[in-house]
Amino acid sequence: MSRRPPQRETNPFPFSDSNKRYHTFDYYLRKRYGEKCAVIPLDAGFSCPNIDGTRGVGGCIYCSGRGSGDFAGSPTEPLALQYARQRAAIASKWNCRRFLPYLQAHTNTHAPIERLQRVFAELSALPDAAALHIATRADAIDRERAELLARLAEESDLTVELGLQSIHDETARRINRCHTYAEFLEAVELLRAASERIRICVHLINGLPGEGREEMLASARAVGALGVDEVKFHLLYVLRKTPLAELYLHGGYTPMTEAEYVETVALQLELLPPETVIGRLTGDAPRAELLAPLWSLRKMPIQNAIDRHLFESGSMQGKALT
Repeated sequence: MSRRPPQRETNPFPFSDSNKRYHTFDYYLRKRYGEKCAVIPLDAGFSCPNIDGTRGVGGCIYCSGRGSGDFAGSPTEPLALQYARQRAAIASKWNCRRFLPYLQAHTNTHAPIERLQRVFAELSALPDAAALHIATRADAIDRERAELLARLAEESDLTVELGLQSIHDETARRINRCHTYAEFLEAVELLRAASERIRICVHLINGLPGEGREEMLASARAVGALGVDEVKFHLLYVLRKTPLAELYLHGGYTPMTEAEYVETVALQLELLPPETVIGRLTGDAPRAELLAPLWSLRKMPIQNAIDRHLFESGSMQGKALT
């Protein structure tokens, strides 16, 4: 009886050494640094333009009080201490020698330049850091901040992560993002003009209020056409004590089903160039704060379902572009 080759041996996707038919972040890290690296989320205690009144108040309707930094360290602790605590915890579980410090919570270029310089200096001094990641928003990038990031990129590998979520300005108004798609495009150009060494990662959220599959695919298509370095996909979670929770509890919002999410992400992957790194296929919600959808707690089965969908449909990242 002939041996049936495993999927990894027959996988036609060029940026993979496994059964994954998309360009995983793990694959990118191993090719770039020769080994696995662990992400360490940090909280530098910044705010956001749509929280502190610079552009708006209240924040995005889905955002927790931690500003998407629910798994980051405490903002009352120095970055070095946050980093050391999490590094020790990771080392007790996995044989990992290099790390990715990630300023994750809130908007990490939304502060006076002098404060940003101090924080970025602390970040770049962290030991055994393979690369630095800084999460921010398009309306917190101007020429001065882009040039500051460019100087940081000369010292360390740097990824700037922009929370776009959707290209549609009507959606932006619904979620209280408080900046336009045109401002996002301007921020991308400022970063590119400042330094070719800055990697750009864009976050997209599926299941935003008022959006159907076509709107979600349009966002992926547009971001893919920009040629950014990395994309992270997220499912919209309903967290307690958020405006979205009130909308959901009063019947004004229905979350995506698991099947809808799997099919949508698979189609979005087809629209992204194969070279684009996929930072994640879905995110993590703090279990105690999650109202819906509860199926999202099964993160690994969701990823496996996307893998299976791509395999069974004969699809892969970038297929729609060929």
